[in-house]
Amino acid sequence: MSEPFVTHAGILSFAEEQVNLSSHDKRRYREQVNSLREKLAQHIASNPGFGLVKMLHAGSVAKGTALRNINDLDAAVYVKKDQTPTDEREIVPWVGERLREVYPQKDASDFDTSSPHSVKIHFRGSGLDVDIVPVLYEGDEHDRGYLIDKYTGERLLTSIPLHLQFIRKRKEANPRHFAQVVRLVKWWAKQRKDENSAFKCKSFLLELLVAHLADSGVKLEDYPQALEKFFSYIVKTGLEKRVAFGDYYPASTLPNPTGDAIEVFDPVNAENNVTNRYSVSDRDALVKAAEEAADAIREAFYATTTKRAVESWQVILGPSFRSRHL
Repeated sequence: MSEPFVTHAGILSFAEEQVNLSSHDKRRYREQVNSLREKLAQHIASNPGFGLVKMLHAGSVAKGTALRNINDLDAAVYVKKDQTPTDEREIVPWVGERLREVYPQKDASDFDTSSPHSVKIHFRGSGLDVDIVPVLYEGDEHDRGYLIDKYTGERLLTSIPLHLQFIRKRKEANPRHFAQVVRLVKWWAKQRKDENSAFKCKSFLLELLVAHLADSGVKLEDYPQALEKFFSYIVKTGLEKRVAFGDYYPASTLPNPTGDAIEVFDPVNAENNVTNRYSVSDRDALVKAAEEAADAIREAFYATTTKRAVESWQVILGPSFRSRHL
């Protein structure tokens, strides 16, 4: 068999042009979050007893898996659990008030507390928005704390540093390639969501599935091959196989089968199935989309013309994938 028209180099060229966050923007976004962190740290140092403890950079920019079209930056603010309102619905507005104390010069309209999950701060100078999620904190050495679940209001154990460490470990084992494959499958999911707003596929799920495959020995350095294996895994398992990780807890601490349509567990919290809100129809739609992607890649492998190979990859990467990337 001759070499396919679309190779690793072609997919990488497309990713660098269309998918990946540029180095300039990455630096600018991190500087914005770091400026916010430093401002908060100064305020905390000058105001003993202030209810906020510290802020940590979170989300895809911190992990190195952000897409070029990212809208908001993510951060977590650790708050003193014994100083927050007892009513979970009041925590976000309370955090918003504390953050306004840190930025008294900013207009009140720059602080949006309408979300039950986070405070959004708009920075007019940079034009950037930062979503700040409260974490209820009691001094754990690994910065474990509790998020308030935006759907149920329940408290959910997490750790921003351990999540970042989990991703960093996979990136170190697969330099450049782990993060790039994650970005490519996130881009694939974005195309599906653009086509159908009901398509359900959170970024954290994709990160964990790629991590699971990498931990299982799947090679990531050839992107067409890695993507074919990713989609084939979803098709073969039907997403009915439980996925968990042993980085921070033993398998014995996982719950009995939950009955959820998909079971993929948070590597930091054995009790948190990150896909517990996926229905059977959500799972079936995800598997069907993966099957279409796997079929398209195989068709591209055996295409007899550049045009047909590019059309096949457009099924996965969208119409912005062009022959110029080859």
